[in-house]
Amino acid sequence: MSPAEEERSLPLPERWPRASKFALSACAAAVAELVTFPLDLTKTRLQIQGEAAVRRDGAAAGRAVPYRGMLRTAAGIVQEEGVRKLWQGATPAVYRHIVYTGVRMVTYEHLRDSVLGRAEGESFPLWKAVVGGMSAGAIGQFFASPADLVKVQMQMEGKRKLEGKPLRFRSVHHAFLKILSEGGVRALWAGWVPNVQRAALVNMGDLTTYDSVKHFLLLNTTLVDNSVTHSVSSACSGLVAAVLGTPADVVKTRIMNQPRDKQGRGLLYKSSMDCLIQTVQGEGFMSLYKGFIPTWMRMAPWSLVFWLTYEQIRRMCGVTSF
Repeated sequence: MSPAEEERSLPLPERWPRASKFALSACAAAVAELVTFPLDLTKTRLQIQGEAAVRRDGAAAGRAVPYRGMLRTAAGIVQEEGVRKLWQGATPAVYRHIVYTGVRMVTYEHLRDSVLGRAEGESFPLWKAVVGGMSAGAIGQFFASPADLVKVQMQMEGKRKLEGKPLRFRSVHHAFLKILSEGGVRALWAGWVPNVQRAALVNMGDLTTYDSVKHFLLLNTTLVDNSVTHSVSSACSGLVAAVLGTPADVVKTRIMNQPRDKQGRGLLYKSSMDCLIQTVQGEGFMSLYKGFIPTWMRMAPWSLVFWLTYEQIRRMCGVTSF
């Protein structure tokens, strides 16, 4: 058998390992995103309510939506907009995770195994895991930022309708085209700096914590590489990711949702640092943790669904455990 024929006879995961891992992680992320999306919508609405810069600039025209807790916000969306609105913006969210999760998972494994040199069966220094996780998250989010922008904009359409404002977009594709036509290609990356910062912090919590906890358990306890180990590791990663990522997520959401002039410049905030300062000065430090409970309640099941699904489909497809 010639080398070419031998290569063609190999399973797809061995012939195209990175492409296979990208596809598998994207499938797992799509499942996790759809299951937990209503909590993401609730979190976004909470992060926007009570925005000091909006009150200052008098931009809150029409009927203001009162501040609510997580449960009242979710119940209000169902009562005032309908159950289906809990998944408003889910399509760009899935698009975003196909790109974001696919890129970050492939990047992290490449950095961990090829660049940072993790040896099989040995402990991996925490600082290397942190570098790999933050780098992979930042790279993945940069490529996925346009879809994330559209997701945030679409999630706020129901709130605009309640305030008596005209809807901005008819569909996901209309949102992409309108943002592109009004602000050019650069407008699709509005808010990418806090977006990338948040992703780096979240992945320091998610990827780094999951990988570190999982391999610590495998090396130092009687646990084996199974669903129990994956569940414990994902629970830890969801909590740490929520604690580290919520402040940057609040800033990111507000930067992306703010009105813009014809040149695509924000009318409320000059930069992510300006948004951070205005938020703390106008609403207090704890305003950076608006939406923390739904963020954590979403990240915990999201991590659980994603990691369990990802590990199982890797095993079913003949790919080694993460």
